Amino acid sequence: MTYQKPILLLSFILLASCSTTPPRNITNSCDIFQEKSGWYKAMKRVQKRYGTPIHVQLAIMRQESSFKHNARTERTHILWVIPWGRKSTAYGYAQVKDGTWDWYKQKTGNRGADRDDFNDAADFIGWYTTVSQKTLGISKWDAENQYLAYHEGHGGFKRKTYRKKAWLMKVAKKVKRNSLQYAAQLKKCENDLDRGFWLWPF
Repeated sequence: MTYQKPILLLSFILLASCSTTPPRNITNSCDIFQEKSGWYKAMKRVQKRYGTPIHVQLAIMRQESSFKHNARTERTHILWVIPWGRKSTAYGYAQVKDGTWDWYKQKTGNRGADRDDFNDAADFIGWYTTVSQKTLGISKWDAENQYLAYHEGHGGFKRKTYRKKAWLMKVAKKVKRNSLQYAAQLKKCENDLDRGFWLWPF
């Protein structure tokens, strides 16, 4: 009996760490969901709710945070040495800034949402890509332009600010390639995932 509490505490710690650590192989959607079955369920819900394909959600999240729940932007430095503030308030799986996250919570009513919660981050991507479709006419299947709008904001996309950022346009094309790769991989395992063949505890 005296060992039960420490064992339960250790089990909880292991469960929590496994649920927040990035997948071992972030380049393969089947491997990701085999390891993180809860992530598949979350993104499947987003796809049903908003119509944003799973492979587009994955590609955006991978580019933004490499699936790290507590990802932040780099710190700035004074005189190139002394660490100072962050470059922006972007945080979490989807790298959402404070103001944009507040906007999302207000519009969706999901006031308890957290940026380091995978379900909430995936839902944000679904919601934001839906707003991009409605305001900018970007298909939810168009990972490249959805990412440009995601990065630059809707106003920036309208002004075509990305055209002055060659590096960003390259990144957006990379997001497109990754989304297509994820989509091709999903075709091989989605039926099994839907049937629950790959149910892992995390």
